[in-house]
Amino acid sequence: MKKKKTKRKGLFIILSSPSGAGKTSLTKGLLKNNKNIELSISYTTRKKRPKERNNKDYNFISKEEFEKLKKKKCFIEWAKVFNNYYGTSLEIVKKIHNKGKDVLFDIDWQGSRKIKKKLGKEVVSIFILPPSKKELIRRLKKRAQDPPAIVKQRLSFYEKELSHWREYKYVLINKNLTDTVKKIKSILEAERIIFQKPKSIPKAIRSL
Repeated sequence: MKKKKTKRKGLFIILSSPSGAGKTSLTKGLLKNNKNIELSISYTTRKKRPKERNNKDYNFISKEEFEKLKKKKCFIEWAKVFNNYYGTSLEIVKKIHNKGKDVLFDIDWQGSRKIKKKLGKEVVSIFILPPSKKELIRRLKKRAQDPPAIVKQRLSFYEKELSHWREYKYVLINKNLTDTVKKIKSILEAERIIFQKPKSIPKAIRSL
């Protein structure tokens, strides 16, 4: 009799960082050529940047639409950041996880706290740091996707965002994008081994 294949159970992966530390680029690097990880596309009320695509980078909606979804309890977490709202859809998370894939969250420390509280031990939280504040400023200005006033506002919140690094299981300094992506992949491989251990080891022991 052919054994039924055990369905893969995915992890919940959180990536957080101060603005300009490279979180979005790292997210894209992790998703590239990796069918086992899928991004939880957040809803947001902020304006779309020039290179962003709706339903790809974010689900861009109005504040009125966001409020309606919030009242219906459609979000597993939501937060107000720089006068804009961001929310993680419970339906999207369930859909990805039910397929046996890892769910990747590109969220800030506020969202991270709520996700960890609701999803518990299956969460792998990673905080990304820039090499220096000087480099952070350079990246934000080079990005040129936000008006100067918003860039200034993001920098003013830098220290507050930075102060939450201790809340994460892993902290990485993003000096080089390729190297940092490799480090994150190594962390995830180790976490998958740890996560699967309670189920697979006892069976292996019995067969010895």
